[in-house]
Amino acid sequence: MAVLAGRVHLYEGYGPGEVVFPVRVMALAGIRSFTATCAAGGIAPRAKPGSLMVFSDHLNFQGTNPLAGFHDQRWGERSVDMTQAYDPGLRLCTLKAARAMRLKCFEGVYASLLGPTYETPAEIRALRTLGADAVGMSTVPEVIAVHQMGVRALAVAIITNRAAGLSRKPLSHEAVLQTGQAASQDLVRLIDAVMPALARKGG
Repeated sequence: MAVLAGRVHLYEGYGPGEVVFPVRVMALAGIRSFTATCAAGGIAPRAKPGSLMVFSDHLNFQGTNPLAGFHDQRWGERSVDMTQAYDPGLRLCTLKAARAMRLKCFEGVYASLLGPTYETPAEIRALRTLGADAVGMSTVPEVIAVHQMGVRALAVAIITNRAAGLSRKPLSHEAVLQTGQAASQDLVRLIDAVMPALARKGG
């Protein structure tokens, strides 16, 4: 098992290839399952602060794709079917574990934007219309990259706040960090419970 602590983001000035470089290294080293975690703003009514969301799909609105540009044959095909970017078996296992542990957890669609600003209320209304349940600024590039390389992907977000326009409280980075920290133990417990399934799949 390999563990990658932290990540870099497009909004920090890194290119798509730099953002996904660590996960490509792990895939080339032989991992077969990949689990990503992140913080996200809640859009759907059930996406309340402190809850967890298992990604069922995503909307990539970051304005770029890690498979564009230079292509190395070792990564796999350039044009990849993204129908099951998030492995159905791992998702089901995670949701079952969450129910058994009585965690506030649901499955939903994640919208990934560039950032670093939080979204406007108008953008959130548009994303809700398009089917997004939560929104953030990461994770999608890495999932695209490992999916290209044949690695099974699972992603889980901590819902740290209600998205812009959905709460009377203004968005605060400090509050996001506090909520994320408070819910992190639930996330750790859930990932620990799912690890045997990942191991059985060779992750």
